[in-house]
Amino acid sequence: MSVEGTWNIVIATPIGKQQAVLRLFTEDGALRGVATGEAEEVPLSDLTLQADRLTWRQPITKPMRLDLAFDVAVHGDELTGTAKAGRLPSTKVTGHRAADACLKPPKPK
Repeated sequence: MSVEGTWNIVIATPIGKQQAVLRLFTEDGALRGVATGEAEEVPLSDLTLQADRLTWRQPITKPMRLDLAFDVAVHGDELTGTAKAGRLPSTKVTGHRAADACLKPPKPK
């Protein structure tokens, strides 16, 4: 199953719902990704797809500095799962693949 494409996700955090856009693509034969939030764009690390389970890590600095670990199940164009930041409780993550399936990697800044 391909997870490549643009995904609109919502993370239900204690400070409210946070929205982000994931761009997942293949580069040099490996799955790669970038997350864009309200104020920053960060590369995904430790990105792994096993069957329908997708996991990754990403650092953020807004609204506060955190290292997030995601664990989601992908079913077609929908995903559900959790995000966890250190000792904080896990939060619910939902998302859907956007209609535009742009699979090109982002341009370097």
